[in-house]
Amino acid sequence: MSSAGRWPRLDYPAYQATGHSLHMWAQIVGKFRLANTPWLNHSWHATLYPSARGLTTGPVCDATETYEIVFDFIDHVLIATSSDGRRSSFDLEAMSVAAFFGRFQAALEEIGAPTHFHGAPNEVPNPVPFAEQTEPSSYEADQAHAFWWALRSMQPVFERYRTGFLGKSSPVHLFWGSFDLAVTRFSGRRAPLHPGGFPALPDAVTQEAYSHEVASSGFWPGGGGVDEAAFYAYAYPVPDGYAQTAIEPENAFWHDALGEFVLPYEAVRTADDPDAALLAFLQSTYAAAANAAGWDRDALDCSIGEPGIPRVWE
Repeated sequence: MSSAGRWPRLDYPAYQATGHSLHMWAQIVGKFRLANTPWLNHSWHATLYPSARGLTTGPVCDATETYEIVFDFIDHVLIATSSDGRRSSFDLEAMSVAAFFGRFQAALEEIGAPTHFHGAPNEVPNPVPFAEQTEPSSYEADQAHAFWWALRSMQPVFERYRTGFLGKSSPVHLFWGSFDLAVTRFSGRRAPLHPGGFPALPDAVTQEAYSHEVASSGFWPGGGGVDEAAFYAYAYPVPDGYAQTAIEPENAFWHDALGEFVLPYEAVRTADDPDAALLAFLQSTYAAAANAAGWDRDALDCSIGEPGIPRVWE
């Protein structure tokens, strides 16, 4: 597939209504995983993952069965499966959040999965319980497909970037609260207590997530102060001089209101080599954070991994 075909155009105004539906639906499915998975550092147990057809919870296990929920953005269905062979699905189409919530609960019942989990969204102002969001919602299949296709286009770049670090690193995963794809590197040092203050998110969750120094990068499809799809990078705590560091590519910039570096998705999509442009952003923003904060890069950094080639240890 050509570069232009691999990296789809993302039109935030056209996507916005469908994006709101996807955000709420992903929160519902993510909360099922959250309620049935032991807590893992930095809330990594709660996330979703890009898959070959959309987004997946991965395995969600209880004492007797394993469950998986998949958003299929090719056939536009939600699929719930159990390790005992049961399967339930329903079409992804325009419906209220309350209707999706009800259909999802019914699908869980059909496969014998637990149906009790927190019933209101996180990280949004003035959260309304899912069952009370009865206003009609949008779902345009081409917008949902483009969103997923963009995720699976950037995922290999994020995965390659992740291999160039010997320290603790997160998976490449989608946080359904903020609705962003993210990968995070850790220096290994404790960080100052985070003040919290995110809407509809317990401070204890935020403070555990930022318990150690991080250099984090990711992608969100628009909203929250940037009305276009964009890549981002930030550090916590923010080291002196970080915001003033020159980074790559030339389209990237420091966003004062967000306190993050930002690279428009469109700048990557239209680059001569989109993969190289995105990797340059990831690498240069990490270097900016690590250098400014005095990370031990001799111990933490390594070359990008290659298939089938073990690392050479000296």
